[in-house]
Amino acid sequence: MRLNHQPNIADPDGFYEELITSQRDLSDEQAELMNAKLVLILANQIGDRATLTEALQLARPRSRQA
Repeated sequence: MRLNHQPNIADPDGFYEELITSQRDLSDEQAELMNAKLVLILANQIGDRATLTEALQLARPRSRQA
């Protein structure tokens, strides 16, 4: 399995609004915990380690070069 780099979410604006709304009444700590749980739930859904490694590399901020 390879990571899909093409838009693949039906109604991405609606999903983003739902994500923001789901955290509206949470503290910063609770929102961070929810995000961590969501990452693990979605990682479990993907399952493939090579795809997860690729996603981690893509998500990690690139370091600044001096």
